[in-house]
Amino acid sequence: MGKKFDVVVLGAGPGGYVAAIRASQLGKKVAIVEKEHMGGVCLNKGCIPTKAVLKSAHSVHEIEDFKDLGINVDLKGLDGSQAVKRANKIASKISKGVDYLMKKNKIEVFKGHGEFTSKTEIKVGKETLQFSQCIIATGAKYRTFPGLEHDGKRLIGAWEAIKLEKLPKSIGIIGAGAIGVEFAYFWNAFGVDVHIFELQKNLLPIEDLDSSKEVEKAYKKYGVKMSLGVEKVSATNNGKDITITAVEKGKKVDYKFEMGLIAVGMTGVIEGFGLDKAGVKTDRGFIQVNDMYQTNVPNIYAIGDVSGPPLLAHAASHEGVVAAEHLAGKNPHKIDKMNIPGCTYCQPQVASVGYTERALKEKGIKYSVGKLPFTANGKAVASNETDGFVKTLLGEYGELLGAHIVGTHATELIHEYTLFRQMEGIDEEIFATVHPHPTLGEWLAESVMAAKNRALNF
Repeated sequence: MGKKFDVVVLGAGPGGYVAAIRASQLGKKVAIVEKEHMGGVCLNKGCIPTKAVLKSAHSVHEIEDFKDLGINVDLKGLDGSQAVKRANKIASKISKGVDYLMKKNKIEVFKGHGEFTSKTEIKVGKETLQFSQCIIATGAKYRTFPGLEHDGKRLIGAWEAIKLEKLPKSIGIIGAGAIGVEFAYFWNAFGVDVHIFELQKNLLPIEDLDSSKEVEKAYKKYGVKMSLGVEKVSATNNGKDITITAVEKGKKVDYKFEMGLIAVGMTGVIEGFGLDKAGVKTDRGFIQVNDMYQTNVPNIYAIGDVSGPPLLAHAASHEGVVAAEHLAGKNPHKIDKMNIPGCTYCQPQVASVGYTERALKEKGIKYSVGKLPFTANGKAVASNETDGFVKTLLGEYGELLGAHIVGTHATELIHEYTLFRQMEGIDEEIFATVHPHPTLGEWLAESVMAAKNRALNF
C-alpha cells in the first residue's frame, strides 16, 4: 500500500522546502523527496556559494581603497581555490540547516529519485508514497542552443563554474544576464582575463538601461572585455582551448580562451519523473499553472523555476507558501510578478522592481523620473561607496511604477520599494516617512521627492 501523506513535495530547493514547512504549519502530514542535496541548486550550486565568492571579489577591490582610509596594507596574493572552497563549505553547512528545519517541522524526508506512477502516487526507490496533494518543485536546468552546448570540461555552466577551484587564465562568457555578469566580476578580481559576449546591446539587458550602463562603466574600469550586440555567437572545444566565434558589426571574429562559460538561460526540469503518468501538462519547457500554482490536475501544484519565469529563488519560496496555503483551503493572495524584485550581486550591485523606463515608453504610460547619484549622498561619500544611483519612476497619481538601484548595497535597499508597490502606496506616504540620516536609505525617499521636483538634498 505504501506510506500515506496529505502532501508530498517533489524537490527540496528554496521553493520545495518552504512549501513543505508551510503545509506542515497548516496541519498537513508532509513528505519531501530530494535526489541530490537539501536546499537544491540555489543553496548548493547557485545563490549561496556564488555570493560567497562575490564577497571575496569585493574584498579584493576594497583593499584598493584602504590607503585612502588610513589603512596601509599590501595584497600579497590571490587564492581563487580558497575562495571557492570556502563558498562550497558554506553551502554544505547551510544545507544541513535545511535538514534541521525538516525535523523541526516533522516533515519526513525521502532521499532519492521520485517518479509519479499516478495522480496520487510517487515512487522513490522501493518506497511508494501515496498523497492527497502534491507540489512539484523540481527546478530548472541549463538551456542550450546549437553551437552553445555544455560539455562540462572546457565549456561549462554555472554549476560547474562554482566548483572550479583551479581558475583558468582566460575565459569567454556567453550571456550577460545575472549569472554571466556575477562570474565575470569574481574571475576578473582574481586575475582571470574575462570577455563577455551578449546578443543584446547591453549587460543585464532586462534591467533599466541606466542600470546596465552603470555596470558597463564599472566593468570597463575593472578591465573586463565586452562584445555587446553581437549578431551570432557559438563556442567550440578544441581540446586544449576553446574558440568563441561571434559576428561583430557584420564581421565574423574568432576568440581563443582556456575555458568558456555558457550562461544563456534556464528551462524547467520536466522530464524523467513521470509527468505523463500524472497527466500534468507542460508548455514550452515549463509546467502550466494557474494563479494559485495548480496544474491542470487539481490536486497537483507546481512552483518555482519549473512553473516558469521569473526563475528566482525568492519567487519560488513565495510561490511555495501560496500553493501550500491554497491546498490547505486558505485564501492566499495572488502574486503580482511585477512586485518580485530582481537582484544582481556584482559590484556595483543592481536591484529593481516594477517597470523599466523602456517598458513604460513602449506601453505609452506617463511617468516622471527621480534619479539621484550616490556621489551626492553623505553616507556614501563617507563610506567610499559612491558608485551608482537610485532611480524612481512615478505615475500620474504618485504611484511607484518602477524603481532601480545600483550601488554597493542595492540588493539590501530594494525592499522598501517592493513593500511600497505591494501596499499600493503613493508618494505622499514616503514623504511622510522619516528616513534616518546619514544613510544610503534616505536616498530612497529623496529620489521620490526628485521625481516630484521637490528634492531637498540634490
